[in-house]
Amino acid sequence: QVRLVESGGGSVQAGGSLRLSCVASGYMYSDFCMGWWRQTPGKEREGVAAVFLGDSKTYYSDSVKGRFTISQSLAENKVNLQMNSLKPEDTAIYYCASVSQDCSGGWPDDYFGQGTQVTVSS
Repeated sequence: QVRLVESGGGSVQAGGSLRLSCVASGYMYSDFCMGWWRQTPGKEREGVAAVFLGDSKTYYSDSVKGRFTISQSLAENKVNLQMNSLKPEDTAIYYCASVSQDCSGGWPDDYFGQGTQVTVSS
């Protein structure tokens, strides 16, 4: 069982930055894919970034590429999401997620955290 706890959400003006963190407890191995999803009311959940812990290869959705950076520390069981140049459309609840396989199979969706709110005002 893997438990994921997010932190770092908040409110920021457009153009600003936020950094989300996700700490995992339980079993974490280098063959895990970890990442972030986001969801707003009335919309489907969207995968935005992922990293394979084995080789740190990263994946991004087109909507955040060039603005968001995902990083990981296997020693700390932590994954971070640095979000720069934030836009109002980035407003959502952000969820950390993991799966015990590489990321090439899609966004991680085995375990989810409770979510953290990110609000970007114009």
